[in-house]
Amino acid sequence: MTSLDIAEATQADAPGVAALIHKSFIARPRVDPPPEALGETADSVAAGLASSGGLVALLDGEIVGALIFDHDRAGLLGLRRVSVDPGRQGHGVASAMVGMAEDVARERGVDGLWLLVREELPDTVQFWLRRGYFRGEQEGVHTLVRKSLAAHVDVPSAEAMAEFAGRIASLLAAGDLLILQGELGAGKTTFTQGLGESLGVRGPITSPTFVLARIHPSLVDGPDLVHVDAYRLSSAAEVDDLDLDATADGSVTVVEWGAGVAEQLSEDWLHIAIAAGTIGPDSRTVSVVPHGARWAGVGLRSALE
Repeated sequence: MTSLDIAEATQADAPGVAALIHKSFIARPRVDPPPEALGETADSVAAGLASSGGLVALLDGEIVGALIFDHDRAGLLGLRRVSVDPGRQGHGVASAMVGMAEDVARERGVDGLWLLVREELPDTVQFWLRRGYFRGEQEGVHTLVRKSLAAHVDVPSAEAMAEFAGRIASLLAAGDLLILQGELGAGKTTFTQGLGESLGVRGPITSPTFVLARIHPSLVDGPDLVHVDAYRLSSAAEVDDLDLDATADGSVTVVEWGAGVAEQLSEDWLHIAIAAGTIGPDSRTVSVVPHGARWAGVGLRSALE
């Protein structure tokens, strides 16, 4: 598949998209009640495209995949009628469309995406779970799945880094885990100091390189801050030896140099990467990437960008 193209769907695509939806959904295992997608017509598809837009996957000019965007809910862009020609499944068509849909969501300024799936179709459910979507509530015969997109922020100075950390602090609760990545001097400890100030914990917060972990108790009846430096640790087993489980439930845990060794501490975490910025000599670019169901419905981009 050397010439697969993903493009914005147009009104002229409606008949082909409607035909593909029928072909795709008929080929799926039978469910009761039958999918509403089988009732789509060229007119209804055209109306959906006119209202919210959509995408088509083209192979040598032939429509082999399609999806229609749905209304926003809670800052998330909806997807529906995600369809792939049965003869083209397993060749990355759906993944390419979903990747483009996430780009569209970023361009539209929303926080993430949502769609409804049927639990009777486990392969479909697993497709979305493998791509970082998480189950939400039941809506009739459907399960809501959703994904929050990463936030990318240019931070001009150390003072701005502390303020940025405060915005993240406003999203945190006891039990949350933050994994920090960045070169020496990138600003990881500056970030953590700003976080601690906003959380209202006892200071001073300094690099725990030689202590490995410090607990900063809350002064405002909030979560404590556990500050960990994993720079000298080479494996997840060594992180386990710190016995962070004993404090995790009542604390916000921040692990510097934690990528690759600290993820097992929780099913949910924020990966925060700090790199040299482009808007000034002291600037930084910070990427906040959510992992886990805890963050699936949290608007990181709205809060941080």
